[in-house]
Amino acid sequence: MKDKILETMTEFPIIAAVREIKDVKEAVSSNTQVIFLLAGDIMNICDLVDFIKKNGKIAFIHFDLIEGLGKDTKAVEYIAERIKPHGIISTRNNILDHAKDFGLFSIQRLFMLDSQALKTGLSSAKQIRPDAVEILPGIMPSIIKEVANDVLMPVIAGGLVRTKEEVINAIKAGAIAVSTSEKSLWFIE
Repeated sequence: MKDKILETMTEFPIIAAVREIKDVKEAVSSNTQVIFLLAGDIMNICDLVDFIKKNGKIAFIHFDLIEGLGKDTKAVEYIAERIKPHGIISTRNNILDHAKDFGLFSIQRLFMLDSQALKTGLSSAKQIRPDAVEILPGIMPSIIKEVANDVLMPVIAGGLVRTKEEVINAIKAGAIAVSTSEKSLWFIE
């Protein structure tokens, strides 16, 4: 399944980053094939993931942003066994480690704020070995290239990506996909 997810991301490299529940229907009706849920809570996340999957899309949930979940490994087990997304996104190493134990596609989200954050992020990604890393902001081609060459795993660019040109630049720099909440990009042909 992990290869299929990576193949899907590569074929249509724009990922819908859904920040508000009301936008899930629009994301599902768009051209994007992968949806990152950056909103939701323990009461609605299962229905949201089911809706996305029933519409033939790949569903990821951002573990750190789902309200009502504990921030521990038992919550990962609950997600894997009850909610059943294709994968999770997190900044937390222990969560990503545990997600792999349950066969969830794991994406480590790294914030590239300065040189130290870059160094720490690269080290962490090499230690954790997630299935992919998402770097934010995603509008820094030179950093995308450096991360892609250094970690030797798929890189997703996210954050502040608002134009088709920024998507193209991120892909040229080495990202396999770009996550964005800019709805107009979800419908690019």
